[in-house]
Amino acid sequence: MNYQSYKDLDIYKKAHKLAIEIHDLSLKLPKFEMYEEGSQIRRSSKSVTSNIVEGFGRRRYKAEFVKFLTYSLASCDETREHLYTLFETKSLKDKNNYTYFFEEYDHLGRMITNFIKSVELGHKTRI
Repeated sequence: MNYQSYKDLDIYKKAHKLAIEIHDLSLKLPKFEMYEEGSQIRRSSKSVTSNIVEGFGRRRYKAEFVKFLTYSLASCDETREHLYTLFETKSLKDKNNYTYFFEEYDHLGRMITNFIKSVELGHKTRI
């Protein structure tokens, strides 16, 4: 497959959508969490997207592309951990929200992993 823009990547589309949703969710957390765990989850969710974009910008160099995709995957895992902490501490009380986001980030992590494998096997992007 050839991609002319990071916006063509399914992993980017999903990560961006989730980052916006997490941002909105974080604004509904208890006030004491706004600058603590709320800030952390906003940053980690946006980092998933940002690292996809930065990696795409370095796609001429496969190792660099894979490195930033790996950072994106790590930020995805970090976001899941923040969700878990928020739910366990009862700052995020809605189990449906927790389950939705946890499963969506799990799915996104699998998508990123598969995309990394594709890049490692010689996946080409149009430059």
